Amino acid sequence: MCFLKPAILINETAMKIIAIEEHFTSPAVFAHLGNTKASGIMTKLRDMGALRLKEMDEAGIDYALLSENNPAAQNLAPDVAIATAKASNDFLFEAIQANPTRFGGFATLPTPAPKAAADELERCVTKLGFKGAMIMGTSNGQFLSDKEFRPIFERAVKLDVPVYLHPSPVMPAVRDAYFKDEPYFHNSGLGFGLETLTHSFKLITSGLFDELPALKIIVGHLGEAAPFLLWRTTENIIRAGAKMPKALKDYYKTHFWLTTSGAFQDSALQCAITEMGLDRILFSVDWPYIDNLQGTTWLKKTPLSEKDREAIASGNAMKLLKL
Repeated sequence: MCFLKPAILINETAMKIIAIEEHFTSPAVFAHLGNTKASGIMTKLRDMGALRLKEMDEAGIDYALLSENNPAAQNLAPDVAIATAKASNDFLFEAIQANPTRFGGFATLPTPAPKAAADELERCVTKLGFKGAMIMGTSNGQFLSDKEFRPIFERAVKLDVPVYLHPSPVMPAVRDAYFKDEPYFHNSGLGFGLETLTHSFKLITSGLFDELPALKIIVGHLGEAAPFLLWRTTENIIRAGAKMPKALKDYYKTHFWLTTSGAFQDSALQCAITEMGLDRILFSVDWPYIDNLQGTTWLKKTPLSEKDREAIASGNAMKLLKL
């Protein structure tokens, strides 16, 4: 394949909007889902052209970074994960080539085979022009803080691209203990947030950022409450006597960027800006689980200066992702 560098469609008369957590499902991943029942969400996930572009246009989104849907290739046997991830990434590459001014991509990685995952990340960045990787939380039940996953993060640093840490469902033992009688909490209601918040903090306490001080991590949903909890969590870690060269909050503010995906709440945005700084906040929708127009309508109305609004809408993403 030859890589044609995509250019962002520039609208000279309106604020440019870039959304960076927008999902699809490739045929390779769809084949492993088991439940192939038709649904409106699945129809949208499998569309890589007219329907997706129509809803972007209606909402005023100029450019979208696309990523494979949960669980991508992360809960498969290593050899199957390798083949599935490659097929998914090649599928996404073809979709980007069909609309290079509208789409970019994050790589799907076969995390059950960490060395192969690192190699696939390099292929996707250097050969296909992808802007980093999105990892769907735990890999066959393992947190990425485990040492065996270090090759993935090492390669991301070498390539100078971020890793987007997406939620995955909480482990069955947690689900059954916490949410046995409340199925509405299992996933996006609460479980996803707990999983990603825990995952983010475990990356820090594992020593990952001491080993890789240039590593960049993106987290959606305005950090899954992390900005609100940074002081309290940090203070309790210190009181517990944990030995880290820096405070947890300092690692988080140095290595993490947050997106608005599925978190269109003015007070949460202001908290995230206060804790992280405006330049660490990027716009996302989480399409098709959230409506594009809901996201852009909120972005245009949330109380920000126009300069700050434009930074969140596109400027910060352009800088971080080198668009």
